[in-house]
Amino acid sequence: MIRSDSILERSDNRYRGFSLLGFLCTLIVLGSAGMLALRAGPSVIEYWAVKKAISAAVAMSDSPAEVRSAFDKLAAAGFIDSVEGKDLDISGRGKEMQVSFSYQKRISLVGPASLLIEYRGSTANDGSEKAAN
Repeated sequence: MIRSDSILERSDNRYRGFSLLGFLCTLIVLGSAGMLALRAGPSVIEYWAVKKAISAAVAMSDSPAEVRSAFDKLAAAGFIDSVEGKDLDISGRGKEMQVSFSYQKRISLVGPASLLIEYRGSTANDGSEKAAN
């Protein structure tokens, strides 16, 4: 005679773990996220380098022309290709100088699919330095 307790115990053990389909779907999602991070990562690092270079250029300059020149030198040393000194929007002079920039970066993903990231930043202290996708 079969006990009903043992049948219930066996059916509970059946549903543990990943199924093959669940495992494959998880791999696809993680692989896609990893590919996106690998492709967009260098662009984000370059954006941070642009922000640092602009802050350094403003700290050592007193006029807009000096800021552009200093930024071009820092950009060449930091392998920054997306922004040049002529692309900077500069207002004010001396200690009250504000510099802002914006640019787009298109990253090829697979076939005709690509990712467009719009970067914006400013030396203003209003918290508007954000990257938007």
